[in-house]
Parts: sequence; C-alpha cells; structure tokens
Amino acid sequence: MSGTDASGRPVRGRWFEDLEPGVVIQHAIRRTLTESDNVMFTSMTMNPAWLHLDFAYAEQTEFGKPLVNSMLTLATVIGISVHETTLGTTVANLGFKEITFPAPMFHGDTLRVESEVLAARKSKSRPTQGIVTFEHRAYKQDDTLVCRAVRDALMHTRPGSE
Repeated sequence: MSGTDASGRPVRGRWFEDLEPGVVIQHAIRRTLTESDNVMFTSMTMNPAWLHLDFAYAEQTEFGKPLVNSMLTLATVIGISVHETTLGTTVANLGFKEITFPAPMFHGDTLRVESEVLAARKSKSRPTQGIVTFEHRAYKQDDTLVCRAVRDALMHTRPGSE
C-alpha cells in the first residue's frame, strides 16, 4: 500500500487490486465536529439555514439545538476515508449514487468511519484503471449511524500490473 508515485509523492491508498468486494476498512482517524467547524463551513458555503447558525431558532425546533450541516458531515466522512482508500491511488471521484443522513449530528459529536468495497471492475477503456464502488458509513460516539454514502471512484491499478 505505501510507497511513492511517479512524482515522488507518498502513496497511502489502496490500488485497484487491493479493493475487492467485501473488503471493510475501519478508518483510524476520528474527528469531533465543533461549533466553529459548523459555523465556518456553513458560512463558507453560503448556506443561510437558521438550523445551523441561529441558536435561538434551533432551540425552538424538535432538536433543541443547532444541527451540524450535513454537507460538512459528508465532506468529513469522505476526507477521513481518503488516507486508507484513495490517497495517491485514485484518478477521480466519479460520483455519488446514494447519500443518507439517518440521524443528526450536533456540535461536539465525534465521527468514526468505515468503508466497504461493494463492487470493483476493470475499466474497459482504460487498461491501467478500474472503477470501485465504496459504501462509507459514519457513526457518532454512541454508535448511531449518522451518514451513509455510496460512491464510485476511478482507481489506478498497481504499477506494472497491466
């Protein structure tokens, strides 16, 4: 898994051949999302939703406090997965098939992520690449599932394996 690419950059992700259906990766990195993270991300992405930024409004909702922006949750989930899946071994993210947020995230909740390979196939038009379908699942500290995302990535095959 580790090594360097042609430019000398470190490779930490897995090559296409290492990503067989059924492989589950428990990611080592965890991340607590803070009020500051949420306000900054929500503001940077131009999202004016009161539920993320207005404590007085959020107190009146069924949640009783601000929710972490779901796009911040998703971005963090994918970011956590990169080190052990695609760092230095991916060509491109091809898209998301499904994204769900079955439970809310609040300031101070900590994410842990696992990724499962659902499918993998060699590219028909690119002999040194393949398409991998990942399912990323994120849980907060009490093991509540808070995000599930299914995505396809175009991955490099191991150099010299053509």
